[in-house]
Parts: sequence; structure tokens; C-alpha cells
Amino acid sequence: MLKLTEAEREELTRLAQSRALPAGEVFRARLILALASGKSYGQIETELQTSRPTIARWKQRFEVARLEGLQPRYQGTKPRTATPTVQAKVLRRTLEKPSDGSTHWSCRKLAGVLGMSKSTVQRIWAEEKLKPHRLERYMASNDPEFEAKAADVIGLYLNPPQHAAVFCVDEKTAIQALDRLDPVLPLSPGRAERHGFEYYRHGTLSLYAALHVKTGAVQGKTAKRHTSAEFVCFLEEVYSESALGQRDPYRSG
Repeated sequence: MLKLTEAEREELTRLAQSRALPAGEVFRARLILALASGKSYGQIETELQTSRPTIARWKQRFEVARLEGLQPRYQGTKPRTATPTVQAKVLRRTLEKPSDGSTHWSCRKLAGVLGMSKSTVQRIWAEEKLKPHRLERYMASNDPEFEAKAADVIGLYLNPPQHAAVFCVDEKTAIQALDRLDPVLPLSPGRAERHGFEYYRHGTLSLYAALHVKTGAVQGKTAKRHTSAEFVCFLEEVYSESALGQRDPYRSG
């Protein structure tokens, strides 16, 4: 049975009860306390889910160096750090567009081009706070009455007229052939690439669609013009189809 000084027992008890220390340190403290309490190797094996050689090894180390002997001798390998030259190469290439037509770099794709591991690319991106997969949009308005118009729209949502229902309908612009009006702000450390909100249309064909939320059926209609009259006409068609027997509501989009 191991004999402990009062100071050693207090320190080992503190380590054994800790919830913040590494599990290995807690385990070794509990093992030595168990030996000091007179428990057999078999009991310790069961309680701590360990083996006899492990118990014997840490007991011997404690007897030789006391608390210092409980420190692990293998400290692990230090994480590799990229040289400034490698970091500059990764950052410079990240700010350039992929040559294969992709919208942005992935760590594997960039690593393949530069002949390095994806982990190295990930570490450099994390250190520089680069996120090529992130995209933010911004809008620059030249309308001098923009704030007043925005206040009217927001006010309609916050304080609608009595007995009124307010609906918002928007376009699915992501499937259109667009050209940005404002220049693209490039990716930089700590900031994602930014695209302007406004755009040019290079010819469009309006598609109106409604989803039947119960069956998954889609009712659609195309039109050359995008006007309120066309939209109301489509809503009337949706209502007519629903009135014929499909009473579950559609969701318009």
C-alpha cells in the first residue's frame, strides 16, 4: 500500500475531482489514491477499466518521483506551421479565381493545385480568417428617397391596416442570367467576397409557380411579361384548380 503525505493526498484529490483537466491526469490521480487506500490490483482494474501493467507502471513512477512521476513522458508532436513563403503562396492563390470555372476554392482543390495537404490550407485559412465558401451581398442605393420608402414598407409590416393581411412575394433570382451592376469586392482576410445586390437582366422569361404543400405537385405558368395583371391571373388559375377538388392550400413562389 502506498503512503501519501497530507499535501500529496490533497493535490491528488483535487486532480481526481477535476472536470477541466485532461482525462489522463484525472485517471492517474485516481489510480494512486486507490493504491493508497489499500485496494487490490483486481479492484482497481475493474473500477478504472485499466490493466495490471498500467497500474504497476504508474505506481513505480510515483514511488520514484512522487507527483512529478505522474507527468506523461511523451508530450506529443507539435503541430506543424507553414513557413511565411508557403502562407503567402496560399493567400495569393486564394484571392485568385479557380481556373476550372468553379465559383470558389475548396481546401482540397487548392491543396491539389499547390501540391500540399488540405490540412495546411485549412490552418492557413483559419489563421487569416478566410472563408472562400462564404458569400455576402450588399446594396448601394442612389435613390434620395430610399429611407422614406423603406420606412413605409417596414411600417406596413409592423402596423398593418385593420382587418388587412400583408403578403410578401419575391423573385427567385438565383436562376436568372445576371450581370452585377456594382463591382465584386474580393475576398480578404476577415471578410468574405461580396457581390452587389443590383444587377442587369440579359433577357428573362417569367415563371410563376405554386407548390401544393400536401401532395408536392407544382402548378406553373410562363409569361413574357412580369406584371401584376399576369400574377393576379396566375393566382386565379391556382384558386380555380383548388376549387375543383384540391382544397389543400398552395404555397406561391
